[in-house]
Amino acid sequence: MYSNKENVNILTALLVAHNVRYAVLCPGSRNSPIVHNLNKCPDMTCFPVTDERSAGFYALGMSQCLHEPVVVCVTSGTALLNLAPAVAEAYYQHVPLVVVSADRPPQWIDQLDGQTLPQPDALGRFVGKAVSLPEPHNDEERWYCNRLVNEVLLERHAPVHINVPISEPLFGFTTPSLPVERKIERVEASMSDLTLNHVVRMFLHAQRPMLICGQPLNPNFDEAVALVDDDERYVPDFVLYTGGSIVSKRVKHFLRKAKEMWAVNLTGEVNDTFMNLTYVIQGDGEVVADMIRFNLEQQPHPFVERWNELLSRVRQQVESDEPAYSSRAAVKYFEQKYSLFSERAEGEVHYANSTSIRLANVYARHPIYCNRGVNGIEGSLSTAAGFSCVTDKKVFCVIGDLSFFYDQNALWNQNLRGNLRILLLNNGRGGIFNMLPGLENSPARDKFVAAAHHTTAEGICHQNDVVYMKAENMKEMQQGIDTLLCIESNRPVLLEVFTDL
Repeated sequence: MYSNKENVNILTALLVAHNVRYAVLCPGSRNSPIVHNLNKCPDMTCFPVTDERSAGFYALGMSQCLHEPVVVCVTSGTALLNLAPAVAEAYYQHVPLVVVSADRPPQWIDQLDGQTLPQPDALGRFVGKAVSLPEPHNDEERWYCNRLVNEVLLERHAPVHINVPISEPLFGFTTPSLPVERKIERVEASMSDLTLNHVVRMFLHAQRPMLICGQPLNPNFDEAVALVDDDERYVPDFVLYTGGSIVSKRVKHFLRKAKEMWAVNLTGEVNDTFMNLTYVIQGDGEVVADMIRFNLEQQPHPFVERWNELLSRVRQQVESDEPAYSSRAAVKYFEQKYSLFSERAEGEVHYANSTSIRLANVYARHPIYCNRGVNGIEGSLSTAAGFSCVTDKKVFCVIGDLSFFYDQNALWNQNLRGNLRILLLNNGRGGIFNMLPGLENSPARDKFVAAAHHTTAEGICHQNDVVYMKAENMKEMQQGIDTLLCIESNRPVLLEVFTDL
């Protein structure tokens, strides 16, 4: 039996009709009719997560893995506000989260009733569309409820918010089946061959063209730009930009010297990252990049060849460098071993923010995931954990200590399996703050800015049934990473690398 709340049943039926199949469910009483329905529905796969902030990032990771919308459902009140960091990240990554919040009836908002606040539009501009469903009492209100759910579920390039007011009594489950609901569909236009050929022709005919791909891949470019400095021979006149955000400030400043930039993205969104945007093309950037690479193989371009030679030299320098025992040494060794691992098994790698992702940009040779749309240190572990719940691949998360301890509730979860592997780089502080010139002059740096500490993950792992390993020197680190990659386990595995750097 399903809930006897008609708006909840309409929502459930249309989620199924729009092929939404996965849901992260948070506990609560006001959202229990929604939770009951999603759990009851045979077409939905549900994952319980208690911490709402973590739940949002779990859903983000699942959607990244599945390339399809994932529901995250919360109860009324401040529960919804805890989703804001994950929703903001999803917005800038164009990930289609479906936020479903239960709500009190509108007449009780701001009346000192428990767990009530104005929930419609609470997520502001970080959702592509937000609706608040009526509780239908007649055919016109049922039509309106159906239309609102259809409208919001047609948005596939941004998170959306569906607010569901539910009157008491809450716990009637007497409806034998879901209603048959009208589904509205959209046919999206794709990039034409004419447009694709025009973009490729513009690139090949430029004197100094550059293809730059943001997330999930832009390795070694920061080091190459540092070598170039002010050498005008390497400054492009035409930049074609695909993918997501770019981590390096140095790279962004360098590309602002270019005369013109065209962007290709799925939404047609205007992102003038380099302050020289002239065209935005709505389409698949990977298709464009593949076409350009194919043409360059047939007809090499001298400017592109110059950059390829520089990047080759940078890669050789990086590979020949032998850093002392440090976070840098750990990431380099991990990436070397991961390249061998990926030749015989499938895996995915997530990097947390700040130092971790910067080291990845030096050593990684494969696409990587990172919450660099907008997030800081929150949610990196939860995103990787959520990703691991919906794939049988091994999912590796390379993360610093502040990011890990901030998001430790990601491990407090019954859904996790042995395919989640964590490389924790614990240098007892936010190491990125040691790299900011001038900050060393502040007596507040270590305690208040970098949040220096003496915490270890060992107890956290034991309480959450996570296999724990630690390393305190180069040999232990290398042996630990070898084990992290290859060990067979039905529970998550964590290697904590203690370093001073």
